[in-house]
Amino acid sequence: MEKKIDLKEDAALLKPITSGGWGFYLTVLILLCIGAWAIRAWLWQLRQGLGVTGLNVPVYWGIYITNFVFFIGISHAGTLISAILRLCQAEWRRAITRAAEVITVLVLFFGAGNVILDLGRPDRALNVILHANFRSPLLWDVTSITVYLIASTIYLYLPLIPDIAILRDALPRRRWFYRVLALGWNGTERQERMLNKAISIMAILVIPIAISVHTVVSWVFGMTTQPMWHSTIFGPYFVVGAIFSGIAAIIIAMALIRKAYHLENYLKPIHFNNLGILLFVMTLLWFYFTFSEYLTTFYGGEPMHMEIFYSKVTGRYAMPFWGMVILCFIVPFTILCRKKTRTVAGTVFASISVNIGMWLERFTIVVPSLSRPRLPVNAGNYCPTWVEWSLTLGFLATFILLYILFTKLFPIVSIWEIREGREKSLKEVHDRVKGYLPE
Repeated sequence: MEKKIDLKEDAALLKPITSGGWGFYLTVLILLCIGAWAIRAWLWQLRQGLGVTGLNVPVYWGIYITNFVFFIGISHAGTLISAILRLCQAEWRRAITRAAEVITVLVLFFGAGNVILDLGRPDRALNVILHANFRSPLLWDVTSITVYLIASTIYLYLPLIPDIAILRDALPRRRWFYRVLALGWNGTERQERMLNKAISIMAILVIPIAISVHTVVSWVFGMTTQPMWHSTIFGPYFVVGAIFSGIAAIIIAMALIRKAYHLENYLKPIHFNNLGILLFVMTLLWFYFTFSEYLTTFYGGEPMHMEIFYSKVTGRYAMPFWGMVILCFIVPFTILCRKKTRTVAGTVFASISVNIGMWLERFTIVVPSLSRPRLPVNAGNYCPTWVEWSLTLGFLATFILLYILFTKLFPIVSIWEIREGREKSLKEVHDRVKGYLPE
């Protein structure tokens, strides 16, 4: 039997798609200009070579690889948190899962794109496949990210199908577009049963895939003999850091969507409070892993490790290192440990602090170890150029642009899941009340 959905209650969720003011077009124009500047910087790098960047021997990885690890990390929380909350049947997840899942799919492209920038010659990216070395973590990295992208895209698309069908029926002018994507969805019981089963299967599959991705990213570092990289803790350390920064990214995205599209009735303070609690837990886990890593390095006292250790704590890289500690632990811990400050504004501020701090963490992992290698070469210093900063800003602007365009094509808050939540809530209340009534 076909199910009809009344959109009167949730008409606000269609407004971002059907309306667009001068603010939207101005934002798009600004982001396009930033993207165009980044393209100019990339063309300059292609013509002149990597010499226009700050990369050198022995610091052959810099901001590009920092961005790669950072973006891949952010991608984790989208699908991972959404899948875990869905499997746990957390009812408060319904308004936030779509916003989280979109982050995962989009940001993966920018993570991989930074590796191509670091190569200098994009055509050489194919060598990983054409001349595959199965003992190399780089091949594992390409494989795991590709599988994760495919799985995350499917996981994003499946819950979109009922909403696409709603848009197909509600927006006649765009019916040609939505009809194809809706796959003939009519909301029958059989279709709903099959869809829920498929979503549950994908939710189970994406969790180990997501964990494996950042574990493999950590092996790219940990399976070398570089000082302060060759560590068994890097796998779980990177996964924890990925979830940490990913939750923060979700909170920031939710706040922007809530403000821009006036979705205060859907993205409520309780959502920010609950995510704030998760972020607080990850703050403590991140500090535990960071403290363990640096404590064991200090007590080990290995000369090459200690040289890099002191360059971070008191030397050239002390500013990003202590900035990381303040932004990733002190600021979020102070805000999120109390319910009074775990407000919408408080969690957003803590999330911005966390994401800046996590970028600094990636930087302090990548650059200091390369600047003091084990090989008998002179130590090197790394200073990013305008090309690297331009491309970093361009990636960020393009990600925001694509996210905005997604919200203009599809509901960023799932309409059918919100409605399903209402019906389930009413049924549970009815069942509880019925227990008190005579038979």
